Amino acid sequence: MKSREHKVTTYNLQEGIYMVRSPIGVSGTGNNVYTLRLNNKSCSCGIWQTYTLPCSHVLAVCRENGSRTDTYVPEIYSRQTYRRTYQTNFYPVFNENFWRDVPFNLTFYPPNMKKEQGRK
Repeated sequence: MKSREHKVTTYNLQEGIYMVRSPIGVSGTGNNVYTLRLNNKSCSCGIWQTYTLPCSHVLAVCRENGSRTDTYVPEIYSRQTYRRTYQTNFYPVFNENFWRDVPFNLTFYPPNMKKEQGRK
């Protein structure tokens, strides 16, 4: 829904560079400009690079140029990968006697529950 409000301007079609402007919100915020590079799979908002999933700016460009959005989603999130993951049976390991030994110590420390002075 968010991507429908964005305005898309093409900078360089061959290199896949676009400018995407967000709408002005009710509170007066917005009207931000983002540079989107489809070929590099990067957006100046940083969401695409951080989460590897297309941000609303990518969706706006795909809507504008008629390309498919699923081509920019990693294969790991595809329906086929999901089905392959869960097509085999999983068997839980119930008893600690069946657990493998690990080459390191697992040490758990209690959380710091000391109250700080001042306002919460």
